[in-house]
Amino acid sequence: MRGKQAAAHEKGRLPSRRIAALYDWAGAAVFALICLGMVFVFLVRAVGVEGDSMNPTLSDGEGLLVTPAVGRARRGEIVIVRRPDGDPLVKRVIAVGGDRVSIDPVTFRVVLNGQELAEEYAVGRTLPRDFGLEPRTIPDGFVMVLGDNREESRDSRSAQIGLIAESQIAGRVFFRFYPPARAGWVG
Repeated sequence: MRGKQAAAHEKGRLPSRRIAALYDWAGAAVFALICLGMVFVFLVRAVGVEGDSMNPTLSDGEGLLVTPAVGRARRGEIVIVRRPDGDPLVKRVIAVGGDRVSIDPVTFRVVLNGQELAEEYAVGRTLPRDFGLEPRTIPDGFVMVLGDNREESRDSRSAQIGLIAESQIAGRVFFRFYPPARAGWVG
C-alpha cells in the first residue's frame, strides 16, 4: 500500500505536506480575519477626530477605537455622540443626571455639585455661552459634555448642542491608534 501512495504522490495525485500545511495556515488566517471582522462589527468601531475641540487630549485627524455605549455614562469619560445631522461629536462627560452644574463667572471654571472641578485636561476659559451663569440640574437620562479645548469647543454650553440624551451616546473612546507615535489608551 505504501508503494502505491508514494507512486501516486510522485504523479501529483496526493497533495504534498507543504500544500496541506499551506491550506491549514490559510484556513486559520481566514478564520482569524472573520473573528477580527466580527469584533469590529459588534464590539469596536474606529472613529476619526475632526477639529480642535478636544486639544490637547485628542487632535484633529487622530484615529480612535470606540466600544459601544452600554450602561450609564460616567463623569470624565470621552464619548462619541450621535447628532441628528449625522456628524459625530467627540466630547468629555462633565455631569450626569442629577448633578448640579454652574460656570463660575469670575474664574470661568466648572462647578459640579458645589465643588470646582479640577480639570487638568482642560485648556482655556470655560465661557458660559448659552448655558448661563445660574446653576442647572442635569435631568435624569441626560449628560453635559464639554470639549477639553474650552474656548474652541461647541458643546453643551451651546444652544445648538445642549444637554445630550444618554441614548445619543454611540460609544466610549478607549484607544488612540493613529498616529502611531501617539498610540495608546485614552481616558
